[in-house]
Amino acid sequence: MSTPTDKQQIFQHTEQKLRQQGFGIERQDQTRPWGGFFVIDEGQAQQFADTYFDGLSVDELRISGKLSPKILIVAPGQRLSWQYHHRRAEIWRVVQGPVGVVISDTDAEGELKTYQVGEQITLRQGERHRLVGLEGWGILAEIWQHTDAQQPSDEDDIVRVQDDFGR
Repeated sequence: MSTPTDKQQIFQHTEQKLRQQGFGIERQDQTRPWGGFFVIDEGQAQQFADTYFDGLSVDELRISGKLSPKILIVAPGQRLSWQYHHRRAEIWRVVQGPVGVVISDTDAEGELKTYQVGEQITLRQGERHRLVGLEGWGILAEIWQHTDAQQPSDEDDIVRVQDDFGR
């Protein structure tokens, strides 16, 4: 089967695959200028980890509270903001790629590294990072490791150091 090339096709293809894998999709967002994402049912966190993270135990992944499994989709040539989070760490696994990732402990961007399908990226709470679409569509499985049980991370827990889209 050929790889979809436009945004609507890649989202339809990804949604179909997630449903075939038995995942419940809580919501999806195709409006992001860099691509978008799918939020998977929290109750399926272990199934998600089994499918995308080689069976990592969610009990071992859990720092505090839920894990918020997601699928990220990044368009060719697009970059998410240079960002970090106060209330979460993240684990990414490349599902379709390659993709580029920049990581740094400071506000200065580090070197762009290329990650292939199957490779995993672990981001600590507060670590600066940026996902970059390369020549084709990139898809990553993502697990949020919430670090504050009283105030779990959400989409507002993003500190943007730099953003191509002026957000």
